[in-house]
Amino acid sequence: MSMPFGSWPSPFSAASVAASAPRIDGSRFVGSEIWWGESVPAEGGRVTVRSSAGTEVLAAPWSARSRVHEYGGGAWTADADGTLFFVDGGDQRVYRLKRGGVPVPLTPPGPAHGGLRVQQGRLLAVREDLQAEPHRRAIVEIPVDGSASDDAAAIRVFVQGSAFFAHPALSPDATRIAWVEWSGVRMPWESALLSIASVDGQTFAPVATTAALQPEWVSGAEIVFADDPSGRWQLQRLSLDGLTPRGAPEALTATDADTGYGLWVLGNRWYQPVADGRIVAVRTNGRDEVVVIATDGSTRRLEVPCDGHVSVDDVSGSRVLLSGNSATTTPGVWCVDLDSGEVVTVTGGTPTDADWMPPAAPIVVDGTHGAVHAFAYAPAHPEATAPAGELPPYVVFVHGGPTAHVTGAASSAIAFYTSRGIGVLDVNYGGSTGYGRDYRQRLHGQWGVVDVDDVIAAARGLADAGLADPARIAIRGGSAGGWTVLSALVRGGTFAAGISRYGVADLRMLAQHSHDFEAHYITGLVGPLPASEALYIERSPLTHADRIDVPVLLMQGGEDRVVPPAQSEAIRDALEKRGVDHEYVLYPGEGHGFRSAETIVDALERELTFLGRVFGFEPRL
Repeated sequence: MSMPFGSWPSPFSAASVAASAPRIDGSRFVGSEIWWGESVPAEGGRVTVRSSAGTEVLAAPWSARSRVHEYGGGAWTADADGTLFFVDGGDQRVYRLKRGGVPVPLTPPGPAHGGLRVQQGRLLAVREDLQAEPHRRAIVEIPVDGSASDDAAAIRVFVQGSAFFAHPALSPDATRIAWVEWSGVRMPWESALLSIASVDGQTFAPVATTAALQPEWVSGAEIVFADDPSGRWQLQRLSLDGLTPRGAPEALTATDADTGYGLWVLGNRWYQPVADGRIVAVRTNGRDEVVVIATDGSTRRLEVPCDGHVSVDDVSGSRVLLSGNSATTTPGVWCVDLDSGEVVTVTGGTPTDADWMPPAAPIVVDGTHGAVHAFAYAPAHPEATAPAGELPPYVVFVHGGPTAHVTGAASSAIAFYTSRGIGVLDVNYGGSTGYGRDYRQRLHGQWGVVDVDDVIAAARGLADAGLADPARIAIRGGSAGGWTVLSALVRGGTFAAGISRYGVADLRMLAQHSHDFEAHYITGLVGPLPASEALYIERSPLTHADRIDVPVLLMQGGEDRVVPPAQSEAIRDALEKRGVDHEYVLYPGEGHGFRSAETIVDALERELTFLGRVFGFEPRL
């Protein structure tokens, strides 16, 4: 059937997208079972823990969510006997839940916790106390018997201070502990130390590193961690005599790919040591691959479905648990046997229908600052076609961060558009992770310049190739991506409409409201205050809102603490004053990122209706 692009009938309703988009939050071997964390959009985005035995381990209203460093991560773990330890999203205390029991608090009210890990029978955590002045963070051991629920003194503190901490790892004999730390003056992907200390706190040994990630003890005399002195995060091996390094770290691999990316959350695991000396690791160069590194340094690629934001969550014998996204399946958890190669889908991982969701095409275009990487999702429908000569409208997606990346994963949220005849171009602009340090550092001091140049280059490249209607290209992004949306609309000339979800509009306002983790982020992206105040004003879209002359849809969470509503409302007011076509939607109760099914449905339907109105097609909701 021949129908205009944008008006094709689709089975991907906004409600089905919301229902099919649970976020996987780690997985663990627990006895003979496998447990995993999973968001429940229909319950306001509550994060539950489920079991391969078909049971829900963490029932409503409990939700495993951490707010440490604002973005959380590592909000649950479990021991081999089936005791769940989790951070409650409401009060940020750590709780113990035994099989058949009820949650019992293990920490007193007040501080937030995250990065939970059970090692040698001990429960480790990253703690953050924003009530203390100055704010304090620590790596701690929490008694599992509940003795610290009303007595903070019962909690063992390994290290504390105003610095940031992540990835605690206890030595096999439990006498030493390693972790990653950074000052906060620079972000962890710019500079982070590997530190090792005795558990009694008597001795401490920082190790000279560039941007260390995830230390793991492979023996009592050896630590493996990821670092990027070569420009790519590679696994490094450090030999120790007690706490004293025996020379400099030695790279285990040398490849044009990253094992690691931006340390936004505490739960990511980019590799796992296996008891026999092998290592299972993720390597990222745009997309992910999973490899097994043998004891002699040789590598073997694992044939697994997941190839985006893969986490090596756990290992047991020759089996590993992988969670992540895929170009050909829905997000999921997979159990892989390293010896036989058998891959068992634990949850999710449903193969997508290529007639509706063909794999994204990686593309590279020439930009002002060098090559620009992106993934193109062309309109796809098994029956519908467009009239001869019509080119499709496209939406350029801009990821947040900005130090993050997209992987070309299959997505019902993207199929929501492509199945209706609207193409999507997902851009990894300069500053994105996944392509090495040089690509990541393109944005240093150039936020609002390089990212804008790159999304414009990607959009024009698609139009110049005859794949998109140059008069019907919109741009859409959230948070830092929303900043790029607004900045690109200020630049003008390429995009016919913009959709900003909780986008940054005023750099000075962002600097005033930034939480601890990102307090100095803008310094690297733009410059220090007050010396760079003029640049902050010049770069801010709000300063030049009078240049925006195309329709804009603004959507905002009412409880957003990262980018408060005042940012979107300032743009709204500027557009309203000049009579520019715009819509503003405030979602009460939503934070930085929309979680509830009701909000997800409403936002998607509003976006589609907005695009249809602006681009002149009749969408079918």
